[in-house]
Amino acid sequence: MTDMRIGHGYDVHRLAEGRKLILGGVDIPWDCGLLGHSDADVLTHAVMDALLGAAGLGDIGRHFPDTDPAYAGADSLKLLEHVVELLREKGYFVGNVDATILAQQPKLAPHIPTMRDNLARVMGISTDRVNIKATTEEGLGFTGSEEGMAAHAVCLLNKGK
Repeated sequence: MTDMRIGHGYDVHRLAEGRKLILGGVDIPWDCGLLGHSDADVLTHAVMDALLGAAGLGDIGRHFPDTDPAYAGADSLKLLEHVVELLREKGYFVGNVDATILAQQPKLAPHIPTMRDNLARVMGISTDRVNIKATTEEGLGFTGSEEGMAAHAVCLLNKGK
């Protein structure tokens, strides 16, 4: 029997002026960015939490605490590289990832192919194994009122080669 595991990740960050908006490793031109200890890449953080959860390895706060100055301004794709290495050490590889970004603005569709490419490259899988969607919440909640952005991600891990 193949050891397959699923994981779910969720992350949220407040919008703030004077910050870059980075999602899936893509620097998206906009008048606000996400506030956080690292680059606050809410999409990549949700993906990392899904991967760590599926492997039973905790969450990103455990591995990259916001109290550690080493992670101030950190590139989340570099953190994802570390997560993928932890998975490999446990014998897991990524089967696929499906993620949703919740943001009222800006329009993210033009940036999704590059986000997919970035995440797939770092996880060592083909782009067709990474799906990213973006949705508004019709003006409802903190994402709808443009106070912040959130992301959900699910993944499948397989053990072995």
